[in-house]
This record gives sequence, structure tokens and C-alpha cells, in this order.
Amino acid sequence: MDKLFGILLASMAFTGMLMIPFINLLYKLKFRQTKNLSIDFKGQKTLYNELHGWKVGTPVGGGILIVVSVFLFSLIFYAITEFRLNWTSTILFTTLFSFGLLGLYDDVRKFFKKETRGIFGLRIRYKFLLQWLLAFLVSYLIFRYMNIDYITLPYIFGKTTLNLGWLFIPLAATLVVFFTNAFNITDGMDGLSGGLLLISLSALWFLCGKCIHHGDITLFIATLMGALIPFLYFNIYPARLFMGDAGALAFGAMLAVIALMIDGAAVLLIIGGVFVAEALSTLLQWSSMWIRSGKKLFLIAPLHHHFEALGWDETKVTMRFWLAGVILAFVGLFVATFCL
Repeated sequence: MDKLFGILLASMAFTGMLMIPFINLLYKLKFRQTKNLSIDFKGQKTLYNELHGWKVGTPVGGGILIVVSVFLFSLIFYAITEFRLNWTSTILFTTLFSFGLLGLYDDVRKFFKKETRGIFGLRIRYKFLLQWLLAFLVSYLIFRYMNIDYITLPYIFGKTTLNLGWLFIPLAATLVVFFTNAFNITDGMDGLSGGLLLISLSALWFLCGKCIHHGDITLFIATLMGALIPFLYFNIYPARLFMGDAGALAFGAMLAVIALMIDGAAVLLIIGGVFVAEALSTLLQWSSMWIRSGKKLFLIAPLHHHFEALGWDETKVTMRFWLAGVILAFVGLFVATFCL
């Protein structure tokens, strides 16, 4: 445990020292928030530019440095301890790297305003398809090489373990894709997604104690949390650095994969309840507009922007969502320890 805290602090120090030079590099590379006309799928103008238009020009790509830190210090940990690379660590590396690359591709396309045709022409439907392909790959690796084919459902006085066999793969892939997009949707306000990620990871770290693969998983959690802390310092309002899709897609997928590995998929829906609510608010908004001829349920989706449009300060929305995240983490831990 002391080595894990040491690697967390080392990851935090490394990321913190590089953060300002990295921000300057992003300016030089023109990895910055661009000005876009925000419209919904019905072609209607949204309130987004009115709420966040002043943030144009802010560097985007903090997730890249976090991912690099996680890779570097995870490898250092394996080099200086008795731990060895195995299928658990390989799957975690694969998830972080593959979803991070997909998000980075999307970031680069947006930064340099590439057209939706040609080599940079990855449309939304194809990005979604790639997410599913990666999620099926990761889910298959968990099923095949970690021998996990079950999901435990808690209830008030006990639990039910569903031995799913091959059905585990599509169900696990669905969870990965859902949290990949839920996290990306939540990443729209200074400090919001990063703070909620830190809360969720803390809860999952606590639950790792019951898992036979806990060593490799806690290593990843420790390095990720260490790298997140200095990022949050620069990401809280008014943000000097945004996470970008490279981080958002990778970290959302990582949450789901970690939960699947520790048999906490059901509990993740509680611990990550704010991410779930954000995603559902967007789905409900789309459904309402589709079924009710453009009529909206919320002033703007996702949910955090709705409260902002009602007049809440951005910092108030973020802090209250953090508080909701803490409460849901405690509820999730209670369910996991009492019912499971």
C-alpha cells in the first residue's frame, strides 16, 4: 500500500511539473477550444455559445498528459516491484490507449477544422461504431483471459450473481460504451468531470480489496488519481486547460472496465450516478424533440447546462454536482458492503 501511495505522489509531482510547459505547448500547436455554431440534431441553435462562448481559445488536451503519466508510472511500478505485466494490466493499457487515440483523433479533427470527407472524415456514426468495436474487444479480453463472465446484482437483503457465459461480452460492451459517452457528455464544465472521476475512482479503489486482481487495478487507479490532481488545479473555474476527448473517452471507458473487473458493474451505476444522469438527460432531450416535434424537456442538455441556463453560476453547478457525486459514492459503497 505504501508503494501505491508513493506512485500516486510521484505521478502527481510529474504531471504537476509538466503541466505549465504542456499548456504552453498546446498553445503553440493550436490545440485550443474553437468557436463553433452550437446546434442540436434538429438544426436548432442551442444556448451553449451564450453560456460558454467566452472560453474559446482555452487549450484542450489535458487528458493526453494524464494518459502519458498513467502509462509511465505504471511501467515504473512494474519495474521496481515484484508485480509483472499480465492480462489485467494489458487490458487496462489497451482500454486507455485505444479509447484515448480515438478521442485524440476527434480532437485533432475539430482543432484544425478538417472536413467530414477524406482521410479526416470520421462521421459520428463511424466513431460510435469504433467505440463499439473497441468495447467488444476489451470485453472479450476480460471474458477470455480473466475468466469473468458474471455480473452481481445487489438488493436489500442479499445479492444475485448472474453467470452469463458469452452474453457477458455484449452486456459488458454496452456498459463500456455507455460510460464512455456519459463521461464525454459530462465533460462540459470547468472541473466537473475531473472532480467526479476522482470521487468515483476513490470509491472503486475501496472496493478493489475484495478482488483477486486488485494489485494491478489499484496501481492504475493510484497513477490516474495522482495525475488528475494537478490537472484539476488548472481545470477548475476559470479553466486554463480542458481535458478533451482524448481523456474523456479513455477515462469513461476505464471506469466501466475497472468496475467489470472487480464485479462492481451494478454498483458503478450508483457510484457514477451523476454520469448516468447526465447521459440520460441528453437521451431524454433527444427523445422529446424527436417525438414531440422539437419540444424540449430541458432548456439545454446535458443536465449541468440546464441548471446553468436557469441562472446558477458555473461554480455552483460544479460543486453541487461534486457533492451529489460524493453522496452517491457513499450510497454505492453502502450497497456494495451491506448487500454484497
